[in-house]
Parts: sequence; C-alpha cells; structure tokens
Amino acid sequence: MRYTLLFILLFSTISITKAQQGERYLTEPLPDSWEKSDFFEQTTPENDLWWQNFEDSQLDSLINVAIMRNPSVLAAIENMKKARAVWRQAQSNLLPQVGLQAGWQRAKSSGNTAETLYRESYNGYFSGAVSMSWQADVFGSVYMRSKAQKKLFQATEEEYRAVMVSLCANVATTYFSIKESVARLGVLRNNVESQREIINIVTSRYNSGLASKLDVAQSKSVYYNTLAQIPAMEAVITAYRNSMAVLLGCYPQDMGNWPGDDKRLPAYIETIALGVPANLLRRRPDIREAEKQVEAAAALLGASKRDWLPTFYINGTIGYSADELKKLPHARSLTWEIAPAMKWTIFSGGERLNATREAKAALEQSILSFNNKVLTAMQEVESAMSEYSSSIAQIVAIKEAVNQSNETLTLSLELYKQGLTQFQNVLDAQRTLLSYEDYLVQAQGASLKYLVQLYEALGGGW
Repeated sequence: MRYTLLFILLFSTISITKAQQGERYLTEPLPDSWEKSDFFEQTTPENDLWWQNFEDSQLDSLINVAIMRNPSVLAAIENMKKARAVWRQAQSNLLPQVGLQAGWQRAKSSGNTAETLYRESYNGYFSGAVSMSWQADVFGSVYMRSKAQKKLFQATEEEYRAVMVSLCANVATTYFSIKESVARLGVLRNNVESQREIINIVTSRYNSGLASKLDVAQSKSVYYNTLAQIPAMEAVITAYRNSMAVLLGCYPQDMGNWPGDDKRLPAYIETIALGVPANLLRRRPDIREAEKQVEAAAALLGASKRDWLPTFYINGTIGYSADELKKLPHARSLTWEIAPAMKWTIFSGGERLNATREAKAALEQSILSFNNKVLTAMQEVESAMSEYSSSIAQIVAIKEAVNQSNETLTLSLELYKQGLTQFQNVLDAQRTLLSYEDYLVQAQGASLKYLVQLYEALGGGW
C-alpha cells in the first residue's frame, strides 16, 4: 500500500506539471514577422483605441454609447459576475464550515415498560453548541478545483474584452457601411441632376429639329433608370440604421434623423502598426480566453488525479447542556467532541479512472482549441492585410477611371451639341460615369471596413 501511494503521488505531480507547460499549447512556432508591405510596420501600436485614428467625432460618440448600452456587453458583465461567484464558492471549500446549534428538549417515558420499572418519568434539557467541519486539503484536490474556477473566471474576463473588440468593430463597420450608402445615394442624385440637364439639352435640340425623338427617349430612359435606384439605396440606409440601433441598445426611432446627408467618407491611408505575430498571444482576448481554459482544464485534471488519494476530515463540537436554563453556563455543563476521520475509496467501479480520462480528454481538447484560435487569428490578420493593401491600389485605379469618364462625358456631349457624334456616345458615357463613381465609393467604403477588420484581427481596442 505504501508503494502504491507513492506511485500515485508521483504520477499525479508529473502529469500536472506537464499539462501546465506552455510549450504544449502550440504545435508549431509562430513566424517572426508578417509579410512585407508598404502600408504596415512591425511595431506595437501606441494607441489601442484604434477608432480614434479616423478622427471622426461621430464614430467616437457611437462607440461610447454602444459600450454603455449594448445588451451583449451587459450580458458579458453578468457572466463575469456569475463566474466570480462560482470561483468564490469553490474557494469557500478550503475553509471550515462553522455552525451554531441551540434548543430545548422535553420528553416523557412510558410507565408500562420494564426498562422504566413501570414508572412514568419526565426529562428535559437545554443545549447550545458550536459545530465545525473541515476537509483538510492535504493533497490539494480542493485547491485545484478552486484554481480551475479562478481560471474560468479569468476566461470570462477575456470573453468580455472579446465582446468589446467585436462590438467596436461592428459599430465601426456599420457606420462606414452607412456612410458608404449615403455617399452612393449622393452619387445617384448628382447623376440624376446631370442627366436631367442632358434631357433639357436633347429636348431643345429636338424642338429645333436638330435631334430625333429617339434621342429624347433614350436620355429619359437613362434618367429614370438612375432615379429608380434612389429608393432602393434609401432602403439600404434604413436597414443599416436599424442595425446600428441594435448595436447601440436602442430603438431606431430614438436615433432621430441620423445619419443625415453627409456624403464624406474618412480618408485613411497611412502606415499601420502591427507588431510581431507573437503579439497576438498577448493582444487578442479570444486567444487569452482559450489559454485560461487550458489552464482550467489542467487544474481539473490535477484535481481528478488527487481524488485517488485519501481524504481527511476534522469534525468537532463544543457547547453546553443542562436540565435547567440557569445551570447552562456552568463549567460542569460544558460538552465537547472532536472526531478526525479519513476516507479512502479503494474501489468505485471505474468511476475515478473514467473521471480522470474525461479530464485528460478535456485538457487535450482545450489545447487543440487554443491552437486553432492562434491559426485562425494568423489567417484573419494576413487576409485583412492583403485585402486592405489591394483596396488601396484598387481605389487609385478607379479614381483615374472616374476622371477619364468625366472627360469622356464632357467631350461626347460637346461633340453631340455640335452635331459631330451620335447621342449613343453620350448615353454610354453617362452610364459609365455613374458606374465608376458608384464603384469608387464602394471601394473606399470597403477599404475602411478592411481596415476595421485588421484592427479587430489584431485584438486592438481593449
């Protein structure tokens, strides 16, 4: 039996130490740096409140409101409170349980039994005592379970931070989607005005006999086609506005006339501080949450192994008992009892063995989940970097296309007025200009949203 106990102790200690080693988490080392690009640098960001880099006071205000009122944030806070209570409850098992007992008892014995010599008797007494029960955590089973709950509480703290990162990113993405849609609506309205002027020119030429009725019909066809897109774009803006209301924890009616008709999009093209890939392990709350869950699983595995060992208890009471209340505080009325005990389950039908196997499988599962979180984080950062870099190059090309389309429309209209070209060239130039201007706004909005995705992937903000 002595050698069996020593073997169990050694096996338990080695297994727990191995399970808690950080190098088991990652199957492959992280790269030393990100892919090279002109828009990024390998330094740690100085300002974690990344949304302030856009220098948009309206965006700052919306994020501040969302932080205070969003239901998901409030739910994450309540989840932290619950996890803290569970941890404190587990901690309390390390302390003795103390209770107070007090009472009075009155009893009458039968007068028709031989044990009482056929005499009726009455007896009663008063009592008061303090009781104590304590499980001596000799091998640390209770401590390991308390530690596991502490790590799970810390995981909920990281979950809260992850909710905050996601919330700020969602508010910024929705905000830029609204700004993009408002800008696209502005493009449609500007083109409607331009196309109305062209209708007037063509109508005047038709009235003068210089243009055919076909030219008038074609010019109106382009005009009404553009005009028909305005209600659809207004519906898109309303949908995004309703989504923003959910993020802010309010009803759409509470947002007044927002967003208005401000068609400006933030211009944001500068070098972004990324840090090295290993920073993800310190910055991304979902990775830190997964790490805490690994540590909790390791602690539970340690507790399950310690359950193979004996459990020691100390129980005791001290108090007073007397047949009369006035005699209760006398020294002769003192009563006490102390009862140390040991419990060691020798056979449990495989319950402890399978509990240990379950805890070990849970630990391995949490390690695999941690590794997957790291790989996913790397993929998200790399993808966001690539998309943002490509969007910048795309915007530069589309801007040139818009400039050329403007010039094409101007030249074709002048030539048409002079009777040197067909009206079809003007129609093609109108459609092309509208298409490229809309495409440019979409590309600018997408670039801003890619940048938000990059900040979110880096775990910035909290």
